[in-house]
Amino acid sequence: MSWTETAYADPHSYLAHRAQLVLGLGPRLEPGDVVLDLACGDGGLAEHLAGFRYRGVDASPDMVESGRSRGRDLVRGDLNDYEPPAPVAATTCFRAIYYTRDRAAFFRHVAGYTEKKLVFDLNPRQYRVDDVRADLSAAGFDRLELRPFFSPQRFSLPRLVTGGLHALERTPLAALLLRFRFSYVCAAGRRT
Repeated sequence: MSWTETAYADPHSYLAHRAQLVLGLGPRLEPGDVVLDLACGDGGLAEHLAGFRYRGVDASPDMVESGRSRGRDLVRGDLNDYEPPAPVAATTCFRAIYYTRDRAAFFRHVAGYTEKKLVFDLNPRQYRVDDVRADLSAAGFDRLELRPFFSPQRFSLPRLVTGGLHALERTPLAALLLRFRFSYVCAAGRRT
């Protein structure tokens, strides 16, 4: 069993919804674009980004080996320092923004090699959105699109309930739920 299968109660549904938001929020990605996934674990998101060139980066040698054994393009590296050999269209960083040594410096570093967007999750009970927006703006990301992400990680729900939660993400009631649980998926880009 892989890390993805043990970390998520319903990995397919959870990661498919995450990938849908990676593709749907912020600037449009084109087939063949490179998506760099920082702190990727074993690279489970790769399965849901068909048509894009996926590269995962994780600090754990075991995670990298696990992902490679499944044919995924993973390299070992620290999300704070890793720099891809060429610019990428999108960079993602999920369940790991708290691993940054300095969030503002991390955003500046990622802005240096990311051409279209940075997509990450954000717990609004842990970080103020206005502070994160200011750090992104200082790094050159002057557009920020937020979407509540109501996919539970640790338990599986019937499809009807999951679909209802996903529909709720687009309603005013979402702000109330975010006070107690769940997170945002954030897509930071630049004005063109």
